[in-house]
Amino acid sequence: MAGMTVTHTDLEGSLPLVARGKVRDLYEINDSTLLFVTTDRISAFDVVMRNGIPNKGALLCLMTAHWFEILSAAIPGLRTHFVSLELPPQIPSRFRDQYQNRSMQVQKLVIFKVEAIVRGYITGSAWASYKKDGTVCGIQIQPGLRESEAFPGGPIYTPSTKAEMGDHDENIHPDTAASIVGARYARRIEELSLSLYQCAAAYALERGIIIADCKFEFGLDKETDEVVLADEVLTPDSSRFWPAHSYSIGEPPPSFDKQHLRDWLMNQGLKGKDGVEVPDEVVTKTENRYREAFERLTGNAWTGSC
Repeated sequence: MAGMTVTHTDLEGSLPLVARGKVRDLYEINDSTLLFVTTDRISAFDVVMRNGIPNKGALLCLMTAHWFEILSAAIPGLRTHFVSLELPPQIPSRFRDQYQNRSMQVQKLVIFKVEAIVRGYITGSAWASYKKDGTVCGIQIQPGLRESEAFPGGPIYTPSTKAEMGDHDENIHPDTAASIVGARYARRIEELSLSLYQCAAAYALERGIIIADCKFEFGLDKETDEVVLADEVLTPDSSRFWPAHSYSIGEPPPSFDKQHLRDWLMNQGLKGKDGVEVPDEVVTKTENRYREAFERLTGNAWTGSC
């Protein structure tokens, strides 16, 4: 439905609501399956804005589904929580236009309480930490790097805690992650995260996008004791995408994410403030960046329908 902005979902009891996150609303389909509905809500600095970004939810949902297909084919043994993009039959027909393509059926999992962050380039909080003491998340890094430079030894794994809604994630050393989820699961999460990043980074670079860093989430299939890739994957909300043609070491490149929104908030003195209404100009620029990332990575033109 072109131009529709969905910031709130209500299935009127057709499926029970399990939880609302910053962007996704979760409904229970049955004992083994959830419905992830990706809204057009947008957050920055852990605060959700009052208004959303048109079509953002559909763009993120379909981009994630695309990545699941690419990564599953490329990485032996990878399991994802993806089940289907089809809406379950319990959803009334009056809701189908609104929720189709922004909804994904997924397997229920026990989600690990760490977020798996992989950094290929030194930027953002990693750059700030490195300038201070030469480390990133407690990991000693080779001296002499410049902002936005690739890590000389390849991507590094820097997990964080998975905070509750309204709290802030905290960067932690991989050893601390092991103490939270257990050493065996921590090793598998790190191994998968680095493999996923390396595969995705090569794929994206062929399409003119540098993946500077990204975040993955994993869950446990208790029946098989397997670590499963979950949540959204390699979207502008969970990753830092740079256009390869304008990349330059020594400065922060422009990005295909919500950096324009972050910059506006900081310039207006609104960082971390509740109840912020994003102006139309910032909304449009943000939507355009999400759309361009989708089209480059999937090879599909965005028709504006959700």
